[in-house]
Amino acid sequence: MKLYIETLGCLKNSNDSEGIGGIWERSGQTVTDDPWEADVILVNTCAFINDAKTESINTIFDMTRLAREREDSGLPKPLLIVAGCLGQRYGSELVDEIPEVDVFMGVNDYEKLPEIVAERKKLYCSGTPEQFVEFTSRKLESNPYAATLRIAEGCNNCCAYCVIPQIRGGYRSRPMDSIIEEAEVLAKAGTKELILIAQDVTEYGRDIYGELRLPMLLRRLCRVEGIRWIRLMYCYEDKITEELIRTMAEEEKICNYIDIPLQHISDSVLKAMRRRSTESSIRNTIDALRRAIPDIHIRTTFITGFPGETEEDFEKLAAFAEETEFERLGVFAYSREEGTPAGDMECQIDEDTKAERADSIMRRQVDISRRNNMKKIGEVFEVIVDGIDEEGAYLGRTVYDAPEIDNTVIFSGDDDRVYKPGDMVKVRITDAFDYDLTGTVCG
Repeated sequence: MKLYIETLGCLKNSNDSEGIGGIWERSGQTVTDDPWEADVILVNTCAFINDAKTESINTIFDMTRLAREREDSGLPKPLLIVAGCLGQRYGSELVDEIPEVDVFMGVNDYEKLPEIVAERKKLYCSGTPEQFVEFTSRKLESNPYAATLRIAEGCNNCCAYCVIPQIRGGYRSRPMDSIIEEAEVLAKAGTKELILIAQDVTEYGRDIYGELRLPMLLRRLCRVEGIRWIRLMYCYEDKITEELIRTMAEEEKICNYIDIPLQHISDSVLKAMRRRSTESSIRNTIDALRRAIPDIHIRTTFITGFPGETEEDFEKLAAFAEETEFERLGVFAYSREEGTPAGDMECQIDEDTKAERADSIMRRQVDISRRNNMKKIGEVFEVIVDGIDEEGAYLGRTVYDAPEIDNTVIFSGDDDRVYKPGDMVKVRITDAFDYDLTGTVCG
């Protein structure tokens, strides 16, 4: 049987889909990139915020239409499975609301996929396991030059606006030896860039080792031969320790890049969000990172319009963004989620105000991003090749850019050489724009 997987949401979902594909192939079946030829279509959904839920529902209906079109053309109707966060959170409700879906399954049942397809019951949503559960297999891209490496599952932070602990359960670190073993397998398969992922990367180790072990894990990963870049995503400010900063500064393979979802700077809003950070701790951490690693590029996200956010709170956040000049910034209007403490709070803010505040900061960020990019003109950077555009120019990223979410370097190559995805080349920057750079290969 052929399985087609449609993946929505974050890098963690993409990692799950690779596990699903590996499990399916391990059972003797095949994975296809064409939904039209699939016997089974699996939609790996996201349910983090309302926009993500809407995208998931729309994609499900797209696949139900495709299934009907196949039937109308005389082909067998594919089995349609909805998996992932939407299935885990709403599966029992959606069984009756979307009868076109054959099976709903949650985030803890992927290893059972071959049995689930054989049994074809309507709902499979197991509870959260007590420990990290390894995938028995993983289907990688044919050229996995950049690969995610999951170091934990679940979350203990319980922010007031977030449903992830309800969906994914409590924090479960993956044993360090297992992480190193997979990193070595990835390196042998051609991986040059490891992207560390978890709901909270900085919490790693506390549950199974009794202390934060991310610095130790990083130093061991840096010893894996073949790995060139190690990128940190989803770091919580209150657990960015002096030891972690020192490790990042000392280890050349660790990218001078860190993703820290700060969400706000007003102490009153941070407290209402149930964040452990404060304005003082945030400013101190940013200062410490920039002192230790002068060229570090900090990616962060803000939430505007959280319940009770005053105009003064918002102006403080906007001023902080302008003053700090984050190299990478995303701003999201607060999404009211049922079942969360914030969803039941009074002083909810209207949608127009939330969106206007988010847009206001992002408009200012365009200028900041352009100014930061202009400083790179004339410099030479190592760039990892991601592909080629329609006009034949190469597309790549610097060490300061995560795949799919950050800036792109568009560059022309040497006529005597053809570059393929994963190649690492020296590029001199010749021009800069709001979010992209252009350049030419040199050296």
